[in-house]
Amino acid sequence: MKARALVLNGYGINCPYETAYAVRASGGEAEIRHVSELISDKSLLYKYNFLILPGGFSFGDDISSARVLANRLRFNLGFDLLRFVNDGKLVLGICNGFQALVKMGLLPEPDYVQRTTLTHNQSGKFEDRWITLKMNAESPCVFTRGIGTLELPVRHGEGRFIPATKEVLESLQKENLIACRYAGPGGKENPGYPYNPNGSVMGIAGICDRSGRVFGLMPHPEAYNHRTNNPKWTRGVGETGRGLEVFRNAVRYLEEKGGRA
Repeated sequence: MKARALVLNGYGINCPYETAYAVRASGGEAEIRHVSELISDKSLLYKYNFLILPGGFSFGDDISSARVLANRLRFNLGFDLLRFVNDGKLVLGICNGFQALVKMGLLPEPDYVQRTTLTHNQSGKFEDRWITLKMNAESPCVFTRGIGTLELPVRHGEGRFIPATKEVLESLQKENLIACRYAGPGGKENPGYPYNPNGSVMGIAGICDRSGRVFGLMPHPEAYNHRTNNPKWTRGVGETGRGLEVFRNAVRYLEEKGGRA
């Protein structure tokens, strides 16, 4: 089955074109739709098997990052989003999209109960830098399969991942739902600043649900879609635009197993 991605846009979302390009460059199809289109016509959602919430500053990050977007989606599309997930389809949230997924309660469990948050960086400032991710090989995450480490850019002011309780953190660890963490030199896990750019608990950069089909992360894979995106490309680093590996995994999954669309 062909991967057909719906990339959300509007109200301050600012990475839809790079995100749609990343899907297409990975062999899938992608269409950009305004959030209001989807809310006014819920049937649009069922034309796709891959929903992407890109990065940005939706609704100016008023109240808190992505809170307004999370509420609009949850209270207008609640049943439809759960059905979308239960039909075996994929959901990806990047940066602001990740913030929306956790605040509406689609991660780490798609049941609309918020168990984690992403709050102000521990540094007290906006962080715009390249970091290294280390993927969890034991995670069920569809998007991170076969990827060991990956360099990606971060650009956020509220990326510090914090679980609501000790029990939530223990569950994330036990079930391998921590899909990726920030890594230091030599792949060192749980590094200090600036390798962990926001002070996330245990260096957590991204999590998935138990199915591995709903995934959110703070770094931007769509922003590494060509070798020249990497600031070290003139030194021979970044020949392939490795952020596309995340999208290729999604496209491959849908072609092999795919949700119904």
